[in-house]
Amino acid sequence: MAGSEPFLNGLFESPIKVFLLICTDIKIRMNNRVKNALYSIALVALVFVVWKYRQANSINEVKIEGKTMGTAYHITYYDKQSRNLKPQIDSLLLVFNQSVSTYIKDSEISAFNEGNSFQLNLPYFLPLLEKSKEVENLSDGAFDPTVMPLVNAWGFGPGKKIRPDSAKVDSIMEFVGFEKIQFSSDSVWKEDVRVQLDFSAIAKGYGVDIVAAYLQSKDIVDWFVEIGGEISAFGKNQKLDKAWEAAILDPASTYENLINKAYVKLEDKAMATSGNYFNFYEEAGIKYSHTINPTTGYTIRHELLSASVFAKDCMTADAWATAFMVMGKDEAIKKINQMRELDALFIYSTEGGTETFMSEGIKPMITINP
Repeated sequence: MAGSEPFLNGLFESPIKVFLLICTDIKIRMNNRVKNALYSIALVALVFVVWKYRQANSINEVKIEGKTMGTAYHITYYDKQSRNLKPQIDSLLLVFNQSVSTYIKDSEISAFNEGNSFQLNLPYFLPLLEKSKEVENLSDGAFDPTVMPLVNAWGFGPGKKIRPDSAKVDSIMEFVGFEKIQFSSDSVWKEDVRVQLDFSAIAKGYGVDIVAAYLQSKDIVDWFVEIGGEISAFGKNQKLDKAWEAAILDPASTYENLINKAYVKLEDKAMATSGNYFNFYEEAGIKYSHTINPTTGYTIRHELLSASVFAKDCMTADAWATAFMVMGKDEAIKKINQMRELDALFIYSTEGGTETFMSEGIKPMITINP
């Protein structure tokens, strides 16, 4: 027995040697029928293991698209069950529009705009009021959803364009101001029936958040939700095994010629862009932007062409993108430098063309096209 100890110790030191010796012994001792049976079983087992591995790690990409809020949506997510959630998402957005769309005559917001008070029935109105109040306060009134009468007057709403002169603007400004709106957890009211709400500068972002929350409730962790250019991107692009990527249009783009000014990597982040892109008109050589300054009553005319804001949720990003566009370049840069929870990319005009400003937190994630 003493002479066998080195041999045994060597086997225990190398399990691979043990396995090879056993296989060799089996090969010598077994007849072909037994060996073939074992080989078949081993092959079936191997195929099963590979199949289970691939099933567990397969990339089940689901892409859906549709129409909502007067624009289009595009959604990509990864789901091991490969569920098509488009019917549920469309139903969700339909209810959301029934609450906040000024283009739907019997929506909650339309009912409020035509009367003095309204009992909140759907769950979407109150969060918009709360976020509006927060951003209106922090932006010193640059964001204000009571601009609805001005939006209509300047021709960017469902109402009739009236081409307001200074006297008309002054008269409208008497019932513009978020302080004229009061609300509680279940109702919203006003003293002046002429006061109206317009959530178009924040609703798409909130719609993105609602869809993202629904996907999360279905145990989906990798998604890219885009509604009219507002985005929520969480997890990663499994197909490419990297962060989601979004493009930011050059303000010089037209419907016929879309030019990307920048690309940004989004990791567990939302993005919203406001700018002088397609929603404007020209009269007598003057360009009228859809962005209206709630503190003056006039459409904006300054060097800031585009504001892309990055936040944890898209509703916040959407509201601040509008607020920064109202502020203009210098005030927007000053403000974003004071805010730790937000980042931004601003595109502004110069005598020689356009320039960009990026806050420090987003710089590593953005690539600017020359």
